[in-house]
Amino acid sequence: MKKIGILYGQENSFPKAFVDRVNSYGLSDIRAEPLIVEEVIQGRAVDYAVIIDRISQDVEFYRSYLKNAALMGTAILNNPFWWSADEKFFNNCLATQIGVHVPKTVLLPSKQRPDDTNENSFRNLKYPWDWDTILQYLGGFPLYMKPYSGGGWKSVYKVHNLDELWAAYDETGQLVMMLQEAIDFSSYFRCYCLAQKYVHIMHYEPRNPHHLRYKANHQVSPEEWEQVYQGVLALNKALGYDFNTVEFAIRDGIPYAIDFCNPAPDAELSSVGEANFEWVVEHAAKMSIERARNQKSGQQNLTWGSFIKNAVC
Repeated sequence: MKKIGILYGQENSFPKAFVDRVNSYGLSDIRAEPLIVEEVIQGRAVDYAVIIDRISQDVEFYRSYLKNAALMGTAILNNPFWWSADEKFFNNCLATQIGVHVPKTVLLPSKQRPDDTNENSFRNLKYPWDWDTILQYLGGFPLYMKPYSGGGWKSVYKVHNLDELWAAYDETGQLVMMLQEAIDFSSYFRCYCLAQKYVHIMHYEPRNPHHLRYKANHQVSPEEWEQVYQGVLALNKALGYDFNTVEFAIRDGIPYAIDFCNPAPDAELSSVGEANFEWVVEHAAKMSIERARNQKSGQQNLTWGSFIKNAVC
């Protein structure tokens, strides 16, 4: 019997629905359950063929546990080694290399020096920067400032002039930030992608109150819809995510990928709505069963994206 475990935190609806869905198939060789983390001893395998990770982005102890489990042959969804190294600025850079449109973006050093550093730690950093050149490249205000690695709309600022920019930057402390072109979009989509092949495009309106964001009904051409679909696949295949969401904003007929680094994307029933919830539960169960059946004991069973697989060794 192969076991599928789900590791989660404050979620309520998705974990139970996922476990119930897998077990509802009545498979004789596979069973799902909420994962129990027992004593973590180096080099010791865990009793799970597959683990769905929904919380280690917030709990470093769990992240290290998962890496040890992965080394011993458990398939972890998502790959904890890759998403630990990934971040949003790199994602944008990679998107430009695979033909997916993204907003123009500049990486900013933290406003405050990191702990245990001083002015000598930054002697290689040009100072001051040419802000006129930066603003010209970005196309002028308004702009978004957001952490280069983060989520949940934490520490995100929309700035309309230099005074607002400096005031926002002053609040960011030791966070490394991105300054990004604002996309004045006509339609917006949030898209699940599971197993790098199952895609579910959801109409989304980020300007609405949270409980109304999935109530949108955007009108787009078949060509725009196909561009979004293919963009979702291209990004997830390049990055190697098993379970991710990609957000696209469409401006003048061109989809721009806005956010596509989500190691534990929102899947709560109260948030995404019944139809979207049903889709993600069903396809998460399907993906996990497929991975359990393909899992081989004693070997590495992680997913790696084409960015890694195509590297010259």
